[in-house]
Amino acid sequence: MRIVVDLNRCQSYGQCVFAASGVFHMHGEEALEFDYAPDDSMRLQVERAAAACPVRAISIERTSEPIPVTKQPRARTQKKDGAS
Repeated sequence: MRIVVDLNRCQSYGQCVFAASGVFHMHGEEALEFDYAPDDSMRLQVERAAAACPVRAISIERTSEPIPVTKQPRARTQKKDGAS
C-alpha cells in the first residue's frame, strides 16, 4: 500500500495521527509527516485515518509487486519405439 496526502488540502487537524500514530505524526504544530509506504499490517489503521480526515486529504493506493515466475522443467516423454 502507498499513502498519498494532498498537502495543499491538509489543514493539520491531526485526526490521522490519532487513528494511526505509527504512520502519521505532526512535526511542530502544522507539519504533517508520514510513512508513505507502511507495512501492510497497518492497513486498518491507515484506512481509519483516511476516513477520519475531515478534508479528505489522504488517499490509499494499492501497490502490486510482480510475482516471480518459477520455471518448471518439462517432463520428457518417450516415444513407444524407445526414442526420447
